[in-house]
Amino acid sequence: MTALTIYLPLDSAAVAMGADDLADALQVEADKRKLDLNIVRTGSRGMHWLEPLLEVEKGGERVGYGPVNDDDAASLLDALTGDGGHAKCVGPVQEIPFFKNQTRLIFARCGVVDPVSVSDYEAYGGNAGLGKALKMDADAICAAVMESGLRGRGGAGFPAGIKWKTVSEAQADQKYIVVNADEGDSGTFADRMIMEGDPFTLIEGMTIAGIAVGATQGYIYLRSEYPIAARVLNEAIANARKEGLLGDNIRGAGKAFDIEVFMGAGAYICGEETSLLNSLEGKRGEVRSKPPLPALEGLFGKPTLVHNVISLCSVPAILDKGAAFYRDYGMGKSTGTMPFQIAGNVKQGGLYETAFGVTLRELVEKVGGGTFTGKPIRAVQIGGPLGAYLPPRLFDLEMDYEAMAANGAGVGHGGVVVYDDSVDLSDQARYAFEFCVEESCGKCTPCRVGSVRGVETVDRIKAGVDRDKNLTVLNDLCELMVDGSLCAMGGMTPIPVLSAVKYFPEDFGIKPAKQAAE
Repeated sequence: MTALTIYLPLDSAAVAMGADDLADALQVEADKRKLDLNIVRTGSRGMHWLEPLLEVEKGGERVGYGPVNDDDAASLLDALTGDGGHAKCVGPVQEIPFFKNQTRLIFARCGVVDPVSVSDYEAYGGNAGLGKALKMDADAICAAVMESGLRGRGGAGFPAGIKWKTVSEAQADQKYIVVNADEGDSGTFADRMIMEGDPFTLIEGMTIAGIAVGATQGYIYLRSEYPIAARVLNEAIANARKEGLLGDNIRGAGKAFDIEVFMGAGAYICGEETSLLNSLEGKRGEVRSKPPLPALEGLFGKPTLVHNVISLCSVPAILDKGAAFYRDYGMGKSTGTMPFQIAGNVKQGGLYETAFGVTLRELVEKVGGGTFTGKPIRAVQIGGPLGAYLPPRLFDLEMDYEAMAANGAGVGHGGVVVYDDSVDLSDQARYAFEFCVEESCGKCTPCRVGSVRGVETVDRIKAGVDRDKNLTVLNDLCELMVDGSLCAMGGMTPIPVLSAVKYFPEDFGIKPAKQAAE
């Protein structure tokens, strides 16, 4: 009998929901039936409410079943060896609205390919960008990235091309590519998903960057909480070396580049680039003063290109399809696509890649389907624990760096966390300060001390103690942290606090302006 091939995610979210148990149960059931079963472990499609999502190819398309668990093993094999009918069949995966309406440039292969197979990767268009980069000079590669308008996806949105040009022009006997894979923001998981589901995209992007700026060594700084990503990345890197995609002579083109995975120790502050570099050097994860910039004096004092995972994963498409192709997606100075991660109290949580310009309302109401509880949405936090809380009246804002900044918010890493009307925003403001207390490296006083004073001040406001005076103290404290902190840890902590006070004053015992006037 012909072997039956099924596709099942090895992604952390799917595993947490029982994907490994399902794989074991399916194999046991197949052995009982003497059925030749081939289980291909892929990445996730990003529809987390359907995980584990099992897929099988029929008529040239993937048909999905989910969410399924180990109790479904027998009935699934009945269906897959029969007419395909099953209560949990969701039909062709490509036709599910959440998936169908996306624009997938970065995540095009995620959930489709075997993550550690070079042949799979190349069968779906992988390494086309690298092939072109190997025939270009360094300046031309940097120019393509500049012309594409790609901006860093880690939060600041700094133009990637400027970074590349700076590192490329720096004079040194050694340069490095460092990937910030310390994805610590709440409600974010895009980095993890691409590293677990399509690691060669990151490897290809890093290699192109190395060729462009003259770096021969790359490091992926990976958070310790991502063991599956670590395993997949290391296997993919080993396979890339075997296939001549890494090493002293990449694909016979005379270019050298190699990659090593470095495991972090769980410190949020090491998501800040200079703290990350200290950690890589074996030092305490503590922020460095700037200048000098890492582009000129970074890892071990050498010019270093530090990028977020998604930033580098955007590069292969730019080199393959061209800067103009990439730039045509998005709006204004926000070009290309962004993998938005929809989480929190939401019906359909997951990863949704689309061009910049989509509104917050589309993401949380149409794509996310509203709250999981069915209650009204009261607030959405964008950009992780240091992002702003926005009320429904601002949900028609377009996801664009400039539009968000004009309203005191930011796109950040693309995390979107939904809250229903049971949330107390004064508690969330307090949590922002608590988070800073816990995660601050302690180097600068505004962050180290200001966060502690912030918790105390919010507590007094919540208790109604000298509310007006303490609100003034809170504003002054936030201003000091913004102006005086060495890095974004202290400088951005006031953003969720001040947005909570501004848009949800009643949670702090402040009468709305109209009511106060009466």
